[in-house]
Amino acid sequence: MTTHSIPTLTFNNGVTIPALGFGVFQSSPEETTSSVAAALEAGYRHIDTAAAYGNERQVGEAIASSGLDRSEVFIETKIWISDYGFDATLHAFDKAVGKLGIQQIDLLILHQALPSRFELTIEAYKALEKLLADGKVRAIGVSNFMPEHLNRLLAETTVVPAVNQIEVHPYFQQKELQALHTEHGIITQAWSPIGGITFYRGESGEQRSTLQDPVLLAIGEKYGKSAAQVMLRWHLQEGRSAIPKSVTPSRIQQNFDVFDFELTSEDLAAIDALDTGVRGGPEPEFITLDNFGMPIPEA
Repeated sequence: MTTHSIPTLTFNNGVTIPALGFGVFQSSPEETTSSVAAALEAGYRHIDTAAAYGNERQVGEAIASSGLDRSEVFIETKIWISDYGFDATLHAFDKAVGKLGIQQIDLLILHQALPSRFELTIEAYKALEKLLADGKVRAIGVSNFMPEHLNRLLAETTVVPAVNQIEVHPYFQQKELQALHTEHGIITQAWSPIGGITFYRGESGEQRSTLQDPVLLAIGEKYGKSAAQVMLRWHLQEGRSAIPKSVTPSRIQQNFDVFDFELTSEDLAAIDALDTGVRGGPEPEFITLDNFGMPIPEA
């Protein structure tokens, strides 16, 4: 296990979170158990999952089998749009803790805005507020909320989200949205932190590997680090929470080995300049129950 200490970020309600987390998006149940075990062995203490991933149970089992005290691991999960609405979201919490095998969730967030039925989004968030008030979660937040979604949420609810988990990497930085986060004391949490499934679109539309980007490789060469490690360090130094994902033990360890070097202001500026403004994930405005709704199992 690494000896490097993990820097933390402090939410707007005083709760702290390890700045570097481990994600399990698109990990099969079998892969999830082994990859979370490897991540905890490497030193990760923040695991990010979601009801829609179908692997909350395996995350909980890996944490329980790790030998670590529950208080040592920060657990984050997400409510899917099919469970939006006040009562439905309260029940979704019950489903999540049942699968995770825990009583309290450290961070519970709404997985998407639901623009076509935003009243359900508001009711779901009000359910999160109740769970927070009742001590069943330690912090609440959102994911994939664009400025118009976030502004409406802030106008119609009481608790400012602790985080907004969004697609952020050198090639899609959403700077306007990040500035809105800063204005309201919301932490930006980056999914796909090393690029959209490790590729981005070049100027002529072709796919290019983020891990072979000449700018990142040149920066990494100065420190003996990979392009992925450079990107993760960029997130940390710019104050974001980053959640890399891998099922390969060596890559899991490598992604964690980012606390022993520091990028210069020139390095950060060079990475900032890679922004293409091209989103890799789905357009948040087009998320609907018809297109993306799916039942979340009880167990």
